[in-house]
Amino acid sequence: MDLSTEYLGLKLKNPLVAAASPLTADPDSLKRLRDAGAAAVVLHSLFEEQLQHDAEELHHHTTFGTESYAESLSYFPAQEEYRLGPDEYLDHIRKAKDVLEIPVIASLNGCSPGGWTHYAALMQEAGADAIELNVYYIATDSALSSAQVEGLYIDALKAVKQSATVPVAIKVGPYFSAMANMATRLDLAGADGLVLFNRFYQPNINLDTLEVEPDLVLSSPAELRLPLRWIAVLYGHIKANLAANSGIATGTDVLKTLMAGADVAQLCSVLLRKGPEELANILAGMRTWMAEHDYESVTQLKGSLSQKSCPNPTAFERANYMKALNSYT
Repeated sequence: MDLSTEYLGLKLKNPLVAAASPLTADPDSLKRLRDAGAAAVVLHSLFEEQLQHDAEELHHHTTFGTESYAESLSYFPAQEEYRLGPDEYLDHIRKAKDVLEIPVIASLNGCSPGGWTHYAALMQEAGADAIELNVYYIATDSALSSAQVEGLYIDALKAVKQSATVPVAIKVGPYFSAMANMATRLDLAGADGLVLFNRFYQPNINLDTLEVEPDLVLSSPAELRLPLRWIAVLYGHIKANLAANSGIATGTDVLKTLMAGADVAQLCSVLLRKGPEELANILAGMRTWMAEHDYESVTQLKGSLSQKSCPNPTAFERANYMKALNSYT
């Protein structure tokens, strides 16, 4: 049974990629991920804010608009709270390449224009096989138009592409008014891969302390539906590879992403809950289902349930919408 696939120009032994998480920040966990069957790893993110060398500029961006509410200053983590600083991150890439025989993908996280994008070149020099640009931006300024917000993504991608020659994937959220058009624009701007999707992390309100608190909740299986839909829509219409992210916990989940058209499935929450060794169970589940249904390779599966052959995808979506509403009893 051939589980091999290709992602960002990298030949992978299977479609399972360990997503950026605390697990990929730890050298021992990286080895466990490899041993359990991960075909590639995405290192934890290095943030734009860590790369602002001008201390006055950093101070301005982290305090602007907070004068009227002093508690909001505590919302930004202190520099020492980041797992690794810029220099240590490069060293982490080198060490990961020394101990792993599988591709190592560095993660660069940011959204605003600036020199931080040039760090992609240093990641490449340190040995990264590819770079995942993670753009997380919440447009809270009512003066910004949708076109301006979308431009931030395009500009960040182009800047990273100009800095590095290794393949670059971009990880984005789903909240665009025309997701298919945005994906096409990112593809045309040079994205080698799209990671769908970045989860929308929402803070909570603590009624005891009367403070807004960050509250990270791991993904649930229901969240897989969103990347499944858009991967199925995009498959065959853009050149960039497609990586599914969010809600993937079992071998059958991975198979669904492949049938929709994904090249790889990125796993995070399930590995944080159950440990890196769960990868072996996911691979076993894939092999069992494929054997029972006479599939010999991932290539046979890929895109088989996408919308590529659908003459009117919009009508298809409307029909499914009506079916879903009428199916509940």
